[in-house]
Amino acid sequence: MNPRLRHWREAASVLLAAGKPERRSLSPLGPCDYEVLFLQRSSRSGFMPSAHVFPGGLVEAADFSAEWLRLLPASPRCGLGAVRPPPPGSSRAPLFATDRQQLGSPLPGEVAFRICAIRETFEEAGILLLAPGGGPREGNGPAPSLPAEQSLSAAELGEWRRRVQEDPACFLQLCRHLGRVPNIWALREWSNWLTPVGRAGRGGRRYDTAFYLCCLETRPPHTSQDDQEITAFLWSSPPEAIERFKSQEIWLAPPQFYELCRLCNFSSLNDLHKFNSDRALEGCERWLPVTLTAADGFIQLLPGDELYPEDPDYTGEKKITMSTDKTVEDLMKEGSIFHRIVIKNTNSLAVYVNIQAKYKHMNPLMINTDSSNYNSRL
Repeated sequence: MNPRLRHWREAASVLLAAGKPERRSLSPLGPCDYEVLFLQRSSRSGFMPSAHVFPGGLVEAADFSAEWLRLLPASPRCGLGAVRPPPPGSSRAPLFATDRQQLGSPLPGEVAFRICAIRETFEEAGILLLAPGGGPREGNGPAPSLPAEQSLSAAELGEWRRRVQEDPACFLQLCRHLGRVPNIWALREWSNWLTPVGRAGRGGRRYDTAFYLCCLETRPPHTSQDDQEITAFLWSSPPEAIERFKSQEIWLAPPQFYELCRLCNFSSLNDLHKFNSDRALEGCERWLPVTLTAADGFIQLLPGDELYPEDPDYTGEKKITMSTDKTVEDLMKEGSIFHRIVIKNTNSLAVYVNIQAKYKHMNPLMINTDSSNYNSRL
């Protein structure tokens, strides 16, 4: 962990995708042969209560334990591939660029954040993303789930889950017990989001979150909520999840909605896996959404948008607010360079992007869950 951070707590999350049974698509966006796991947060949660989110949570000291080096390969970065230098004028996201050895940890941040995401997936959803020790498996396809013969009985699984929830250090003990390691090689770097200044949780908490993508070669594994932090789970294709959001069956925060719109570019799990396996070698950009308050809604501006501030207020100490008397429609008609999420109300979001994507990423499909339409200028 990084004790130098005053304004954010480091976290990790995983977009977990798995093949789905053949059935008719419920979305006008068309068929999709995979589903993504969503977990519904408790209504008592101090941050995004009742939201449907991807598995993940805060990084713990146990995720950086040197004891992991006794289980993981000794090669540089524990067998993870190197990330290429960022493009000219850009920089590696600080979450990943920080030298963890200077902070007293022998474990690279890229390893610890993956361990965190895998541990949290087990705590919240009961899913074990593990692999045999010794390094990444051969082959370039989606990752296998833990083989059934290596799994624990339901009672044993429940007991280990309870222990890990109470003490994250028990996750390492579980891996030793099974003779397995966290499958850090199946998680590919996807994005990095900072909580906006005005969206802090209870106690002013904000999060610097690493988002990973993990594609499983099998159908969705057995999943169960913990009935504490998580009250329900949902496996859904990205297009169908957007339809559920539009009909107010579920609620998604803007980053999750944005990432779903990205996933909607891919109807095939194999295509998604291949794309991100190549793309992840480029790293990713850190994004701090900046909120512009309009007369009839809000716009979350992202880097590259023509209205994005040159010197954004990362910490909130400057007390900078952006507001206008203009309507959202006026702002859209006047603009020409967009990287933004338009928010009319909690279930009315729209993504507008026409900038060149960086880091070999793919821009999200421009999906509007509101009847208003500003696409005429795009």
